[in-house]
Amino acid sequence: MRLKRTLDETALLYDQRRRVRELEEQLLRDLEFHGIVGKSPAMLEVFDLARKVAKHYTNVLLVGATGTGKELVARAVHQLSPVSQQRLAICNCSAMVDTLLESQLFGHVRGSFTGATDTRPGLFEYANGGTVFLDEVAEMSLPMQAKLLRVIQNREIQRVGSPEVRKINVRLIGATNRDLRAEVLAGRFREDLYYRLSSIQIRIPALTERLEDIPLLVHFLLKKYNEAYGKQITGLTRRAQTTLLQHPWPGNVRELENVISSACITASGDFIDISDLPEHLQRPGRGASERDSWRPLTIDEVRRLHIQRVLEMCDGNRLRAAQILGIGRTSLYRFLKRDNQANRRTQRSGGAAA
Repeated sequence: MRLKRTLDETALLYDQRRRVRELEEQLLRDLEFHGIVGKSPAMLEVFDLARKVAKHYTNVLLVGATGTGKELVARAVHQLSPVSQQRLAICNCSAMVDTLLESQLFGHVRGSFTGATDTRPGLFEYANGGTVFLDEVAEMSLPMQAKLLRVIQNREIQRVGSPEVRKINVRLIGATNRDLRAEVLAGRFREDLYYRLSSIQIRIPALTERLEDIPLLVHFLLKKYNEAYGKQITGLTRRAQTTLLQHPWPGNVRELENVISSACITASGDFIDISDLPEHLQRPGRGASERDSWRPLTIDEVRRLHIQRVLEMCDGNRLRAAQILGIGRTSLYRFLKRDNQANRRTQRSGGAAA
């Protein structure tokens, strides 16, 4: 009887864990937007604007720091558009000199330059009827900007070395990590091209502006790299999770992905501990001797850490912090007052216990 009870309890526990995993997967699917994971107000605003923009065949400018996921948003806009069955062409404008970039975008004919051994169409022809995504568009030289402007205005291109004008019809999505208005004022970016590109602007928030998305992103990345590396990592210890929430993330989501990828390789157990994280994330005096059993941080804990980080980023300016958080100033004051009262109660109870 005891053995049967033990087996029944084990089976029940297994079934409960399987159900939890299924619910987690369902939650992740519900919170995933064409490969982008997020539930923060900042990201929900991005998703909403992307849906609206996608329906109309207009140019879009994506603005955000490196690693925030601008290419993913561009892919989402294309996938949601009426031309989703057509091609999406992607070009990183910072990776090539002018001659190569011109050939990549517009194509070339045989013999037009050294090494041009055959005639090739460019990305605008390749994606004709679809979408062209130009990443780091601010890195283009002024002469290349002039050629791009002509494409936008006239909807036509010329292959390098050819007098023939070819009509094209593409949606253009540009992306930059720079302030293009400042670039225009500095004379490094054409004003007319700026207005042509920025019919609609979508700002992609930095990871520090969406800290509440980190647990979701970690879950998504663990699933990805468990499959890639043949691992079965369940989650993070509480210390490791807190460390991720407190890191400034200069490399944004791309940096977080690199951290989780390397931690999945080095982790020897079911949980990623702080000792499995890259060295720059490990704080002195925090060894791996006491492995905490992992639990997700509560919404209140994540909210508190997020608000603290935003206030630090705004140098204590509560009005600016409230704007970034997407809440009213009164709501922020109310939260801070409630949090201070909770801290005082904790301190009093700690003093009484001593």
